[in-house]
Amino acid sequence: MICIKTEIPKEICEIDDELKAIYHSHDTVCIWVFKSREDRNNFMNNTVGMKKEEREQYFLKNYG
Repeated sequence: MICIKTEIPKEICEIDDELKAIYHSHDTVCIWVFKSREDRNNFMNNTVGMKKEEREQYFLKNYG
């Protein structure tokens, strides 16, 4: 396990973990929030292998 100490806003911490998808790169951490666990799971399954920009566009098109 690798942990990176940071300040996470309280509002994000209060969201159920099963409704969040987290992506990271060398300089960015993205947290997508969904209305249901099913939406989150579908997003994860349908964006496997996508780069950050592709995932952002997919999210906006399907959940934004």
